Amino acid sequence: MKARIHITLKNGVLDPQGKAIQQALTGLAFDGVEEVRQGKYIEIELAASDTEAARAQVADMCEKLLANTVIENYDIEIVA
Repeated sequence: MKARIHITLKNGVLDPQGKAIQQALTGLAFDGVEEVRQGKYIEIELAASDTEAARAQVADMCEKLLANTVIENYDIEIVA
């Protein structure tokens, strides 16, 4: 079983890397890019066979290590 985790900054949190990407895209003549927000993508292979148990385990991983829940949100997708 595989867990796919998308971690993004919460709304209102400054994103200097996203701003740098936006400026670079504008510099490369990609007009119309109004805002860029960057994040992280993590895949984890799990030995679990129960989808809900796997989701709970990955949520615990996010809360304890993978995401800074003060400034980041995370979304978990479990793929059997």
